[in-house]
Amino acid sequence: MTSAVRPYRQILRRPSRQIMVGKVPVGGDAPITVQSMTNTRTTDVAGTVAQIHRLEEAGADIVRVSCPDEESTAAFHHIVKQVSVPLVADIHFHYKRALEAADAGAACLRINPGNIGSADRVREVVRAAKANGCSIRIGVNAGSLERDLLEQYGEPCPEAMVESAQRHMRVLQDNDFHEFKISVKASDVFLAVAAYHALAEACDYPLHLGITEAGGLRGGTVKSAIGIGNLLWAGIGDTIRVSLSADPVEEIKAGFEILKSLGLRHRGVRVVSCPSCARQGFDVIKTVEVLEERLAHITTPMTLSIIGCVVNGPGEARETDIGLTGGGGGSHMVYVSGIKDHTIDDDRMVEHLVGLVEKKAAELDAAAKAAAEASAAE
Repeated sequence: MTSAVRPYRQILRRPSRQIMVGKVPVGGDAPITVQSMTNTRTTDVAGTVAQIHRLEEAGADIVRVSCPDEESTAAFHHIVKQVSVPLVADIHFHYKRALEAADAGAACLRINPGNIGSADRVREVVRAAKANGCSIRIGVNAGSLERDLLEQYGEPCPEAMVESAQRHMRVLQDNDFHEFKISVKASDVFLAVAAYHALAEACDYPLHLGITEAGGLRGGTVKSAIGIGNLLWAGIGDTIRVSLSADPVEEIKAGFEILKSLGLRHRGVRVVSCPSCARQGFDVIKTVEVLEERLAHITTPMTLSIIGCVVNGPGEARETDIGLTGGGGGSHMVYVSGIKDHTIDDDRMVEHLVGLVEKKAAELDAAAKAAAEASAAE
């Protein structure tokens, strides 16, 4: 076995089964997927479709849609036809909603088999899932654990959450159904992380990671990054959702940033920038803000360093595709592929960098396409 060049960066993912959520593989050696959930009324077909399209553009691999009533599952049927991303139907308590959603084209059903009802009802849901090629997500939440488990353990704890998950797992296994993934979410980071670690040891099914009710955009992102990042670093997790009280598109952005930080998934431009100080040769904060907005359309994985002065600028630029180091007198050094290339002044800096990044992205895309074609021809 060849040792890693930088072993301190190596993450060994937990081996798991692989299931399909529509056309998207989850688990096994598949890339870790990023998902979100719509917050429009499902009966508002046009509004929900528009939001799903925005999520797709942001990079969502999977989108969940709530189906609380018969009107919603009827609308779900029309929504599925207008989007390309696989949709998960979010079902609670009403087993008929699961049947309707499966028939309407759901790629996955988010249920807890234990609260669907009798064994006969669970069998009906499994039969519908099998007939329609649906997978299932078992969703355990610390805030809605079974009463007997709370009485046994006294409070939500990792042991109670894993036992709840195992109960639901057995229900599906008893019906010879294994196309499922599991989540054990909590708003408490310590509880969620401990529960996922225990569940990872107890089964080989793919795991859906999340810190539920994490909070608003800033606080929720930080909290989720700590919890989800901790687990991913340990090799645990196959799909993630960053739960924020914010625009669902922000969940997708945060999810990719977490994955990019750990080198697990690369999409778009990763900006390396300094916090700025009195040494800066230009307004770093404003420049980065504008560039992130102007480069949001780039999906090609690449890196851009924006450093205000020569203390760290050249060193960071050597490690990035495009780099900018602030200089005196409004003239700044531009690096291309780690090599010092030319200077640019303040007035033309942003437009120039956008052009360089777009050109580099096109070159990288062309090289990747050529490599893929050559591989296919072998």
